Amino acid sequence: MSDSTPIVITSLLIPFLGTALGSAFVFVMRKEISQNVQKGLMGFASGIMIAASVWSLLIPSMEMCADRGKMAVMPATIGLLAGFAVLLLIDYITPHLHPDGVEEGPKSHLSKTAMLTLAVTMHNFPEGMAVGAAVGGFISGSANISMAAAVTLALGIAIQNVPEGAIISMPMRAAGNSRRKSFAIGSLSGIVEPIGAALVILLTSITVPILPYVLAFAAGAMLYVVFDELIPEAAEGGHSNIGILGFAIGFALMMILDVVMG
Repeated sequence: MSDSTPIVITSLLIPFLGTALGSAFVFVMRKEISQNVQKGLMGFASGIMIAASVWSLLIPSMEMCADRGKMAVMPATIGLLAGFAVLLLIDYITPHLHPDGVEEGPKSHLSKTAMLTLAVTMHNFPEGMAVGAAVGGFISGSANISMAAAVTLALGIAIQNVPEGAIISMPMRAAGNSRRKSFAIGSLSGIVEPIGAALVILLTSITVPILPYVLAFAAGAMLYVVFDELIPEAAEGGHSNIGILGFAIGFALMMILDVVMG
């Protein structure tokens, strides 16, 4: 563990840095990110995160339970469905605003910017869990997860976080807040990711037998975010193949890195 500590810490911070980078756009841009660029980024991140959910989380979860024979799929199935269920519950009980302007959850007196910030923050937590689960699997040595796979997963999430950071900071600037305040609030929405990752690493280091469930739970939670947020945003607006192209490149890249470097 000691030799890999710098890489582990870097993996935990990469997604947060993506959010901070996106929030920093408030210093250099007056208009929102180009819709075509945003579609490409969302599609690319979707491809990486779906591939990572399969090769970095679900397959290792089942491999860890290979001694159970055909029942090896059960921990992965339970964890996957639990991840979907928890995110669905959070979406149902928490007032929040999607980037496309659709309000979900119970009625709230929060401002649109506050609800959008809340939506991004609560969806960042499971992404942090996914990185933590991958890093925890690498550290434990009981899951077939390489450090390269964990770092690649963190990079994919960071790419997704770039437009999310801008989506929060730039409307805050337009509402009259200073650039520094808009940047700070946008960046802080991503601080839950290293926190979520650290909690999962701590949990799996204490109770290794639950790691198959944690890996699959993180996959379910992350897939929920992909299908609830990223894919709809990649397909938003007029017909375009940019999001599909981004998805194909991201999926292929993650698959190659995970298989070849894993």
